[in-house]
Amino acid sequence: MRGESTSNIVHQTWIADLLVLAAVVLLNPTINQRPAPPRIPDKVETVVYQRLTADSTQLKELQYYMRTHDVTDEGYNLIAQYHTLLLNQAGKEAKALTVRHVKAKDRLLPAVMTGNGYWKSGHYWRGKVSGRAITRDWKGRVVCGVFDADTVVTAVRTDSTGIYRGQMDASLQACGQGSFDAPDGTHYEGFWRDDRRHGFGFESSPHHPVRVGQWKEGRFLGERLRYTAERIYGIDISRHQHEKGRKRYRINWQQLRITSLGHKHPTGGQTFPVSFVYIKSTEGTSIRNRYFVQDYQQARRQGIRVGAYHFFSIRTSASEQAKYFVNHTLFRPGDFPPVLDVEPTHAQVQQIGGKDELLRRISVFMQIVEQRTHMRPILYVSQSFVNRYLHDATDIKQKYNVWIARYGEYKPDVKLVYWQLSADGRVRGITGDVDINVFNGYQAQWADFLRTGVHK
Repeated sequence: MRGESTSNIVHQTWIADLLVLAAVVLLNPTINQRPAPPRIPDKVETVVYQRLTADSTQLKELQYYMRTHDVTDEGYNLIAQYHTLLLNQAGKEAKALTVRHVKAKDRLLPAVMTGNGYWKSGHYWRGKVSGRAITRDWKGRVVCGVFDADTVVTAVRTDSTGIYRGQMDASLQACGQGSFDAPDGTHYEGFWRDDRRHGFGFESSPHHPVRVGQWKEGRFLGERLRYTAERIYGIDISRHQHEKGRKRYRINWQQLRITSLGHKHPTGGQTFPVSFVYIKSTEGTSIRNRYFVQDYQQARRQGIRVGAYHFFSIRTSASEQAKYFVNHTLFRPGDFPPVLDVEPTHAQVQQIGGKDELLRRISVFMQIVEQRTHMRPILYVSQSFVNRYLHDATDIKQKYNVWIARYGEYKPDVKLVYWQLSADGRVRGITGDVDINVFNGYQAQWADFLRTGVHK
């Protein structure tokens, strides 16, 4: 990763000249041997200007990422470097770009490579291009780069979508390490293949949270979490940890330790302490977990942070469920915020009137519980629920922390307090599978959460 940043620094002194000359080449049919396309200097200037102007939304997203990660996470240094760049540029006033008239022979070699030679100054020269040169790729896009015997060492490419800087393959397509800046302020830095993002990289944009992790053929897959001892792990349990058919089991709270995070998340034999436990208390307005009180008391005796959750039903009113939950649940100083577990099917959502009615019911429940417990509840949902119902529910997303169930390889790319990463974990002292969760942050954020009950 560092090699890419170093390469950008080495060539930044002549990037501006490359962009200016790129515009000249685009407008010069004698160099390119084709009709001149429309002028683009204004677009180039806009991209460069936006590259130099910090966007407050991006800074907030980058700062959020840095709060919930540390230097052991893949890509942290890249994010920190880019954050510093934007921070240093914040507050700069827009200045008109001064186009300096330079002679191509003094700076670059305008070359159109064809076969075993290249065109220069209207003449065809045999041999391979070495040094700095301007040419076009097969799509007609201007490529300004450093060549070594026709091989691109590094290059800058401009078109209507933005500016690419980095390595290229023999076809002048983005390949290897490179960065891309779009006119809207979006910045990507990472690996490429066949002109698409492929491998590790990060994207910062004014339009969505920062994306750091793995990409495949231009599609963002997500962040691979490193399961280290520095992370904070917990579990959630219900009567199912006590009952398997007709058999009954006790939890040995003195032996509790996570021995497996689930089959999708190998840890190389590492084990982890249970730092928190959420216990199901109620469901609807008539169902109570008969093991809640004893599990709650045992967990507190072992010094484990405890929280309670309610399983939401669409068959009864939200206000009645909130009262039922509060009236039949223990809440003591030091407990974690209560949780509303919402898992309706899409058909059930349609039965009650659709998304708006569901979100209204959620808000009613959360408001009543917060008023009665003086703790701001957490919303537990699946990743598919977030995608389908919460993408524009800004009031809920801004006010309440979210706990997401997602059992894939990659961490959810949304803001959250906990991630339930598996339903098939193993815990010493508990019989059978256990849901495993990880706190979204490290010790500093954990300490703040213990103190305030809100994850920022």
